[in-house]
Amino acid sequence: MIGNILRFKTAVALVLLGLLTLLAGIGQKTFWAPAETVTATAPTDAAAAPLTVFDEKLRTLHGGTVKINVKGEGSFLLAAGRPDDVDAWVGATAHNTVSGVSEDGKALQLTHTDGEATSPSPAGSDLWVTTENASGELNYSWTPPADGDWSLLLATDGTKPAPASITMTFPNDTSTPWAIPFIVLGCLLILAGGALLVLKPKAGTGNGKGDSPASMFGRRPAAKAPAAAAAGDANGTTSDVPAAKPTTPAENSLAAWRTAGHRLRRSGTVVAVLTASAVAGSGVAAQASPTPAPVPSTSASAATPPAAAEPAPDAPVHIDAQFPRILEQVAGAFEAGDAAKDASKLEPRVAQAELEVRTQNYKIRSQVGAYEARMPVRATKLLTTVVTKKRSWPRSVLAVTQGEGNVVPQLLTLTQASPRENYKLVATTPLQPGTTFPSIPRDGTETLAPSDKTGLLYSGEEALAGLGDRLTNAESPFKDKLVEGQSSPYIADTLAYQADVVSSGVNGTFAFTHKVVPESVVVFRAADGGALVMGRVNFSLDGTPKAAGDKLTIGDDAAALAGGKETSTGMVLNFAESMAVYVPPAGSTDPMKLVAATRGLVGAGFK
Repeated sequence: MIGNILRFKTAVALVLLGLLTLLAGIGQKTFWAPAETVTATAPTDAAAAPLTVFDEKLRTLHGGTVKINVKGEGSFLLAAGRPDDVDAWVGATAHNTVSGVSEDGKALQLTHTDGEATSPSPAGSDLWVTTENASGELNYSWTPPADGDWSLLLATDGTKPAPASITMTFPNDTSTPWAIPFIVLGCLLILAGGALLVLKPKAGTGNGKGDSPASMFGRRPAAKAPAAAAAGDANGTTSDVPAAKPTTPAENSLAAWRTAGHRLRRSGTVVAVLTASAVAGSGVAAQASPTPAPVPSTSASAATPPAAAEPAPDAPVHIDAQFPRILEQVAGAFEAGDAAKDASKLEPRVAQAELEVRTQNYKIRSQVGAYEARMPVRATKLLTTVVTKKRSWPRSVLAVTQGEGNVVPQLLTLTQASPRENYKLVATTPLQPGTTFPSIPRDGTETLAPSDKTGLLYSGEEALAGLGDRLTNAESPFKDKLVEGQSSPYIADTLAYQADVVSSGVNGTFAFTHKVVPESVVVFRAADGGALVMGRVNFSLDGTPKAAGDKLTIGDDAAALAGGKETSTGMVLNFAESMAVYVPPAGSTDPMKLVAATRGLVGAGFK
């Protein structure tokens, strides 16, 4: 009877413990489940600034997509760019930086940097990979446009304060690692309790004499007491412990009941502790999960995201998505300028040699209708691009396009002088027919200094200087060291032109020079270890009459720039040559090759 009661109470305790454990597991998956997101808000008392930067580490603070809500008056934009590009564009302008999240996960950390009160508008900068424009409110999902780190820049027009109402919603850790173990353990405890209630102990488990286990258990202390007393008498001593009295079976059962009850109370205590721990653990998990775990910080009151590396030094300055937008704007400027023969329409996107050549071409064509226009610049079809990994300024990139009006593919050289300036096209160079463009990695390549000969047969300066000598002298030492395709004899045509000037100008003395403009030289490493070298060469034709009274005559195109056709004192014609040469890697026995070349008249005058 007593054994059945004990078994019943133990079974009930197991079932109760199982139910509580099962509830804890189910609770973690349902009503105690952590929130899927956590939202942090920027403080309203932050100092006003025209620019706000979102630190790149915030995007990966919790993993997953970060959502940003911005509210402000009027129009504003949110631009994405590489961290070093954003920092370079911000420069010395006063700005706020959203740098981290507070320990409770409810507030964004803003740091203020003093500086210039205004900046140019960041709208339309070539540094930005994406730009979101908004009026009043913007909801933005911050996803990386490519591998690597990315920052955000929030601004109006650079003169007004950037919007201050900012909230960021981060993915939360919704994992509940103890839920399934609690559910499984709860079910096992319930099954164990049920089994203890249903299963009956087998009969005859006593001593074979009809005594129950309880009576046998009660007999042991009674038997041991007289033995202890006898041992004491044998040693001539008396025990202070009174001898145990003989017990009846009923008394033995009562002793067993008290012992079992004591054990049951201890078991109940353990059950209560285990259950409380399970429920408390679930509650803590549910309470803590909606709040992001604190991020290590040097401050006792705030946390900042873990340090993240700046973009690798060899990260390309552009991704593929940026090129079409830039080329479309460049091509648009050329289309407007060429149509109106107005060089001022080119200036936002054209500079250096190409601007000079086009300006003079427009001037000549306004007076000489038959003068040939320059080849148009097209954004499509984009055949290939070459991007530098040199992240300092100035930066240079290349594009090869062939569109309407392009008889052959055209090599476009674009340069960005500083972070706040956009890329400008500085040279257009048609590829020589039959020439193969060198293989250059599309994901970015090394840019070498013009004088750097590392791994090359010749440095960039040496290559173009050799080309200049090759164009000047028919028997140049570079005659066999720099060659061109048979179907594109630019060098041969230039030498023939110079020879024709000399033979036809019998009353004049002529000199020709082709000099490299050092600051124009750009060198990109090719996939085979060689290099593609681009640059400008100034081609000068100097003529002087042989004798007094002799006159020299120039063509209509040069006359449009010189202001006349004849001179008895001498004349000078200047051409800008845009050139591209392939230089083999060091140790190669192959010659350099002319890849692209063209020239345009940029000046004419009399002495």
